[in-house]
Amino acid sequence: MQTEYEFMLPRGYVDANGELHRKGTMRLATAADEILPLRDPRVQQNSSYLSIILLSRVITKLGTLPAINNKVIEDLFTMDLAYLQDLYQRINMSEIPSYHLTCPHCEQHFEVPLDFLLT
Repeated sequence: MQTEYEFMLPRGYVDANGELHRKGTMRLATAADEILPLRDPRVQQNSSYLSIILLSRVITKLGTLPAINNKVIEDLFTMDLAYLQDLYQRINMSEIPSYHLTCPHCEQHFEVPLDFLLT
Protein backbone atom coordinates (compact mmCIF):
# COMPACT_ATOMS: atom_id res chain seq x y z
CA MET A 1 0.00 0.00 0.00
CA GLN A 2 1.35 3.40 -0.97
CA THR A 3 1.54 5.80 1.99
CA GLU A 4 3.62 8.65 0.52
CA TYR A 5 3.01 10.69 -2.62
CA GLU A 6 5.42 13.00 -4.40
CA PHE A 7 4.17 16.31 -5.75
CA MET A 8 5.38 19.37 -7.65
CA LEU A 9 3.89 22.71 -6.59
CA PRO A 10 2.59 24.86 -9.46
CA ARG A 11 4.42 27.98 -8.24
CA GLY A 12 6.55 26.91 -5.29
CA TYR A 13 7.43 28.13 -1.83
CA VAL A 14 9.99 30.93 -1.60
CA ASP A 15 11.96 30.79 1.65
CA ALA A 16 13.57 33.70 3.53
CA ASN A 17 16.73 33.37 1.40
CA GLY A 18 14.76 33.60 -1.84
CA GLU A 19 15.23 29.90 -2.65
CA LEU A 20 12.34 28.26 -4.50
CA HIS A 21 11.03 24.90 -3.24
CA ARG A 22 8.57 23.02 -5.48
CA LYS A 23 9.13 19.27 -5.13
CA GLY A 24 7.74 17.58 -2.04
CA THR A 25 6.21 14.55 -0.42
CA MET A 26 2.88 14.12 1.35
CA ARG A 27 1.96 11.11 3.46
CA LEU A 28 -1.45 9.66 4.14
CA ALA A 29 -3.23 11.27 7.08
CA THR A 30 -3.87 9.44 10.33
CA ALA A 31 -6.82 9.83 12.67
CA ALA A 32 -4.59 11.93 14.94
CA ASP A 33 -3.80 14.27 12.04
CA GLU A 34 -7.50 14.97 11.67
CA ILE A 35 -8.44 15.07 15.37
CA LEU A 36 -5.60 16.79 17.24
CA PRO A 37 -5.72 20.10 15.28
CA LEU A 38 -9.32 20.56 16.41
CA ARG A 39 -7.94 21.37 19.88
CA ASP A 40 -5.84 24.22 18.51
CA PRO A 41 -7.25 27.66 19.48
CA ARG A 42 -6.57 28.99 15.96
CA VAL A 43 -8.85 26.32 14.51
CA GLN A 44 -11.49 26.97 17.17
CA GLN A 45 -11.46 30.67 16.23
CA ASN A 46 -11.29 30.10 12.47
CA SER A 47 -12.13 26.67 11.05
CA SER A 48 -10.30 27.53 7.81
CA TYR A 49 -7.03 27.23 9.73
CA LEU A 50 -7.59 23.47 10.01
CA SER A 51 -6.19 22.87 6.52
CA ILE A 52 -3.02 24.81 7.41
CA ILE A 53 -2.33 22.57 10.39
CA LEU A 54 -3.33 19.39 8.55
CA LEU A 55 -0.98 20.12 5.67
CA SER A 56 1.89 21.01 8.00
CA ARG A 57 1.45 17.58 9.63
CA VAL A 58 1.25 15.46 6.45
CA ILE A 59 3.79 17.18 4.19
CA THR A 60 7.00 15.37 5.02
CA LYS A 61 9.31 17.13 2.59
CA LEU A 62 9.38 20.33 0.56
CA GLY A 63 12.52 21.03 -1.40
CA THR A 64 15.51 21.37 0.89
CA LEU A 65 13.61 22.77 3.86
CA PRO A 66 14.69 21.13 7.12
CA ALA A 67 11.11 21.10 8.48
CA ILE A 68 7.57 21.92 7.44
CA ASN A 69 5.56 23.98 9.92
CA ASN A 70 2.43 26.12 9.96
CA LYS A 71 4.37 29.22 8.87
CA VAL A 72 5.60 27.48 5.70
CA ILE A 73 2.03 26.51 4.76
CA GLU A 74 0.73 30.00 5.61
CA ASP A 75 3.32 31.54 3.28
CA LEU A 76 2.41 29.40 0.25
CA PHE A 77 0.91 31.09 -2.78
CA THR A 78 -2.85 30.58 -3.00
CA MET A 79 -2.51 28.36 -6.07
CA ASP A 80 -0.09 26.06 -4.23
CA LEU A 81 -2.33 25.87 -1.16
CA ALA A 82 -5.31 24.91 -3.33
CA TYR A 83 -3.17 22.30 -5.11
CA LEU A 84 -2.11 20.73 -1.79
CA GLN A 85 -5.66 20.76 -0.40
CA ASP A 86 -6.84 18.94 -3.53
CA LEU A 87 -3.98 16.43 -3.33
CA TYR A 88 -4.80 15.78 0.35
CA GLN A 89 -8.41 15.02 -0.55
CA ARG A 90 -7.49 12.79 -3.49
CA ILE A 91 -4.96 10.62 -1.66
CA ASN A 92 -6.92 10.30 1.57
CA MET A 93 -10.34 9.74 0.03
CA SER A 94 -9.33 7.71 -3.03
CA GLU A 95 -10.51 4.35 -1.75
CA ILE A 96 -14.10 4.60 -0.61
CA PRO A 97 -15.12 1.40 1.16
CA SER A 98 -18.17 -0.39 -0.16
CA TYR A 99 -20.39 -3.38 0.52
CA HIS A 100 -20.52 -6.21 -2.03
CA LEU A 101 -24.18 -7.18 -2.17
CA THR A 102 -26.44 -9.58 -4.05
CA CYS A 103 -30.06 -8.77 -4.74
CA PRO A 104 -32.21 -11.45 -3.07
CA HIS A 105 -34.76 -11.26 -5.91
CA CYS A 106 -32.74 -11.19 -9.12
CA GLU A 107 -29.38 -12.35 -7.70
CA GLN A 108 -27.57 -9.49 -9.43
CA HIS A 109 -24.25 -8.54 -7.78
CA PHE A 110 -23.43 -4.90 -7.11
CA GLU A 111 -21.42 -2.64 -4.83
CA VAL A 112 -22.86 0.03 -2.57
CA PRO A 113 -20.37 2.69 -1.39
CA LEU A 114 -20.38 3.43 2.33
CA ASP A 115 -21.37 6.99 3.11
CA PHE A 116 -20.22 7.83 6.61
CA LEU A 117 -21.94 11.21 6.43
CA LEU A 118 -25.46 9.79 6.29
CA THR A 119 -27.39 10.17 9.51
